[in-house]
Amino acid sequence: MQKFIDSDEYNVLIMNLPPRHGKSRTAQLFTQWLLGNRPNTKIMTGSYNETLSKMFSKSVRNAIQEVKADDDITVFSDVFPSVRVATGDAQAHLWSIEGQTNSYLATSPTGTATGFGCSLMIIDDIIKNSEEAYNANVKESHWDWFTNTMLSRLEEGGKIIIIMTRWASDDLAGRAIEHFQDDPLFKAKVITMKAMQDDGTMLCDDVLSKASYISKVRAMGEDIASANFQQIPIDLKGCLYSQIMTYDELPTDDKGNVLFTAIKNYTDTADTGSDYLASIVYGVYNKEAYVLDIVYTKDAMEITEPAVADMLYCNNVNIADIESNNGGRGFSRNVMNILRDKYKTNRCSVNAFHQSGNKIARIQSNATWVMNHVYFPKNWRDKWPQFASDIMKYQREGKNAHDDAPDALTGIAEKINAPQIKSGRINIY
Repeated sequence: MQKFIDSDEYNVLIMNLPPRHGKSRTAQLFTQWLLGNRPNTKIMTGSYNETLSKMFSKSVRNAIQEVKADDDITVFSDVFPSVRVATGDAQAHLWSIEGQTNSYLATSPTGTATGFGCSLMIIDDIIKNSEEAYNANVKESHWDWFTNTMLSRLEEGGKIIIIMTRWASDDLAGRAIEHFQDDPLFKAKVITMKAMQDDGTMLCDDVLSKASYISKVRAMGEDIASANFQQIPIDLKGCLYSQIMTYDELPTDDKGNVLFTAIKNYTDTADTGSDYLASIVYGVYNKEAYVLDIVYTKDAMEITEPAVADMLYCNNVNIADIESNNGGRGFSRNVMNILRDKYKTNRCSVNAFHQSGNKIARIQSNATWVMNHVYFPKNWRDKWPQFASDIMKYQREGKNAHDDAPDALTGIAEKINAPQIKSGRINIY
């Protein structure tokens, strides 16, 4: 950690280690050392809640204040005799070194950081359990707290240390790794340690033996154990879609003619302002779906209606199935009008229908078919990155921030496999 503090190469240190391997203890000792060497350092720590953040703070403060009682035991004052906690300025969560102002603040996502600036920020194990790891809203609130509150308190040239047991690919550590990887100012150094190494040996047998590790894995389940001990995010174990089929070329006959029996569209309009409109154009061949184009956006209907109409026209769509729930019927009518008035075409029939099935049950029951029979272009992640992210991160259990992309894929499965579903058709003329 000293090398990181002194280095100009990295501004962010992200450490992912298994539980009970001394993460917090090491950070506390480092904080003592740093204040002893550089009393003017301003440190802010953030933990899961106020209780844990205060425990971190009190451990550092009490160590600095410790009075020597045994000649054989070295205390802080033996190494840094001139550094002391200021008298009368030693609250559990906010205290100062003599001659300094506001040397240390302990906070949390529910705490406050108002009026405090820091040259070193330490985030220590912000996720409590697997329930939070599965909850997209909790993880999003952690990121908002980190970016909107904590980063605004970091002084020019300041450093960030994030210490976590990994839980999910989009937990705070995961988001930080992705966010800072191309940042020219805040370049991140990532250190990852597994409890059981790739060669089968343990990181520290005294802390966790192999026999104990195997026993704990058996008790807690593979997904949680992989996250806790091996730093493999839990959502990579618990994601609903374990694979997505891709294609390099569309199915053609010996003369190069595409063999689609129909080119169709499925559209799930946005229910609320935070939802995505998901509109997918796909070709059908032998009851397989080949995705050709996607509109996936939170834009308002005055933008999405012409965008979807343009996609239908450019891809020669025969039938567009549009969910009529929550304004979908008006959306389908407007798309129909744009096709008729702007493109002067009656090639596409718009089928507005009411979707009454339970969304989560539908998504889960059709997931296997989607994985085996829906094909995406090989570069689909680059073409539609947000859509791809919402598909690959969708959890089998727990709360998902967005289900619009899986819902649209499910609609394709239902339309191909259950063409007898009754609906009201609006023909374009």
